[in-house]
This record gives sequence, C-alpha cells and structure tokens, in this order.
Amino acid sequence: MNPENDLIISQRLAKNFQRNFRERLIEFGLLCSGLIAIFITLAIVYVLVSEAIPFFQYVSIIDFLTDTVWTPNYSIKHYGILPLISGTLTTTGIALIVAVPLGTITAIYLSEFASHKVREIIKPILELLVGVPTVVFGYFALMLVTPMLQKIYPDLTTFNMLGPGIVMGIMIVPYIASVAEDSMRAVPMSMREGAYAMGATRFQTAIRVITPAAISGIVAAYILAISRAVGETMIVAIAAGQQPNFTFNPVESAATITSYIVSVALGDLEHGGIGYQSIFAAGLTLLIMTLLINILGHAVRKKYAERY
Repeated sequence: MNPENDLIISQRLAKNFQRNFRERLIEFGLLCSGLIAIFITLAIVYVLVSEAIPFFQYVSIIDFLTDTVWTPNYSIKHYGILPLISGTLTTTGIALIVAVPLGTITAIYLSEFASHKVREIIKPILELLVGVPTVVFGYFALMLVTPMLQKIYPDLTTFNMLGPGIVMGIMIVPYIASVAEDSMRAVPMSMREGAYAMGATRFQTAIRVITPAAISGIVAAYILAISRAVGETMIVAIAAGQQPNFTFNPVESAATITSYIVSVALGDLEHGGIGYQSIFAAGLTLLIMTLLINILGHAVRKKYAERY
C-alpha cells in the first residue's frame, strides 16, 4: 500500500462527504421551506373554517349564498354575500379590462421591440409601481381619477366602482407586464429566426409566434393579476364607498369582500359576535373564489402548454 495514494483517496473521500453533506443540508432546508409554506396554508384554512362554523350554525348556507342583502350593522340583519361578491367581481373586471391590454402590449414591446437601454429604464419604473402603498392608490382614485371621470359623466357619484377599478388596473399592470415579458424572452431565439427566414415581420413574429409560444407564462401573469385584484383592500375601501349594494353597475358605490373585512377589523362590530364571525365566512368565500380562479387558470395554462 502506498501511503501517498491512501492520503489522496482519503482527501477525496472527505471532500465528497463534505459536498454530499452540504447538498443534503440544502435539500433539507428546501424541504423545510416547502413544508412551512404548506403548513401556513393549512393553518389559514383551519382558522377560517373553524371560525366560520359558528357563523353557519346561526346563518343558513343557502341564505348566505342567495340573499341579496348584507346588513350586519343594522337592527334587521341580513347576511347575504352576493352584494360583496358583485362588488368584488365588478371592480376586478374593470381592473382586468384596463390591465390585460396595457400589460400585454407592454410585455410585447419590452420583449420584442425595445432596445436594451429602453428596457433597462422602463422595467424598473414598472416594478417601482408594485412598491407604491395601496392607500396611495386609493386616494389617487378618490381625489384625481373620480373627479376626472365626473367631468365626462357628471352623474357619477363620489364613491363608485369605476374609479377604483381603473386604478386597480393601473396597479396590476406591472404584474402582467413583468411576468409576461420574462415568459416571452424565454422563448428560444431559433423560433424568431425561423419566422424571419419565412419572411415574417417583427410584429408578425411577436403576435403569431412568440405570443402563442409564451401563452402559458402569459396566462400565469393574468392569474397573478386576477388574484391581486380580487384581494385588493385599501383602494376599494377608500374610493368605492363601502356600501354593500347588489349591483354590477360600475357607476354606483359598492363594497367588496376585503373592504368589509377591513371595516369590521377596525372595530365596527363586537368582537366574538355573529357579525364579527361573518368576516371569517367572507374570508372563506374569498379563499374559495381565489382557489377556483387558480384552478381554472391552471387548466387553461396546461391546455395551451400542451398545444404549443
């Protein structure tokens, strides 16, 4: 036996052991991170369900889902979630009408047409919008956007769903633009070169080749934006009026699920009472809505991913 060879082998084994130990340690850390995320999700579901059960023992689920009146603060109490759902869906729909075209066009421009210098200027500005507090967007909707809309539509009330919806759309544009642009830039350059070789222009390549190829990531951007809009609180709480009206008319005031939760959390209802427990029922409804949206988006994304 050669002592030098034994020493070299021992050193290699020691290095392999250290490397494997570090890899196992990293894998364990990643596993723990994933388990923590799952645990937090399950804990949220547990809290909502456990707190909502006493509410549904007092209020019928059928009445909760079908009644068009939501008046937990009045002497004659009604707990129909439909007014809050209608306000949530209306403001979200307005936001998507604004954000989807703007975000998609911005993503296409940044990915396929903008120079490197322009991209490095525009993208940080877009991402800066994500860091603006939503309360600032709320007062922006109330003090600037709504008065501008009132010049076009004089009968528009001070508190309405149109102004907050538009501002919410502006707020979620960076989510769509950033995620969709990253997805488009991940498309292999060979697909662009092939389109150019066939005589396609840059615009045709961007619309007919790159966008379909990146549709999975674009749909994921839309899902993220929808979830962000559905869960928005301060903009609608400040500028929409917090009046639970069962209407889909954007020029009227309304309340959303999140704005109602905020109003109750501020102390409008007695802690521990049926009115207070209603926020957990509303939160559970919002969670189910978001889950259904994500499931639908995942199915659409999977369908287009298989096609392209």
